[in-house]
Amino acid sequence: MAAPSVKAVLILDCNDGSRVHAKYYSKYFKDVAAQKAFELNLFSKTRAQSARSEAEIAMLDSTVCVFKSGIDVMFYVCGEPDENELILTTVLDAIFDSLNGILRSHLEKRTLLDNLDLVFLTVDEVIDGGLILETEPVAIANRVLMKGAAGSSGPGGAEDVPMNELTIAQALQSAREQLAKSFRN
Repeated sequence: MAAPSVKAVLILDCNDGSRVHAKYYSKYFKDVAAQKAFELNLFSKTRAQSARSEAEIAMLDSTVCVFKSGIDVMFYVCGEPDENELILTTVLDAIFDSLNGILRSHLEKRTLLDNLDLVFLTVDEVIDGGLILETEPVAIANRVLMKGAAGSSGPGGAEDVPMNELTIAQALQSAREQLAKSFRN
């Protein structure tokens, strides 16, 4: 039996289906045109469904997709047609809940775009090359914010403060420091 995997993680605008964030792991979506067509089809199929409290499931083009709504965005996790929907839902919830905690419940397009670095890091902490790495939202958020990393916080020490008590400025500073550190290495 193969390890559970993900084909794509998408965040689309609820108004027009435009891409806020997309990461594809499958060779099935070869180029940007195929990706955009898939996103438009997926959005048109799911736009009328309200998935605010629990994830919903849709099947499209030999792909099973689970999705959930933010304030004005839709979060999608897509997998193979035989992939377990509960596993995909767990991945979706991990991404959704991690970002919800990091961004202090402001899961709206403007906030996500302003903090796109944190969105990228969150998705990368959950999935690598389509393989699921972590699904615990607090652990993901702590790694994204570099809580507990030696020397990751300056004066005022964000590393000594619990993740849910960090200010947005502290969280952003921690993420920026980690991103700069990763580019230096």
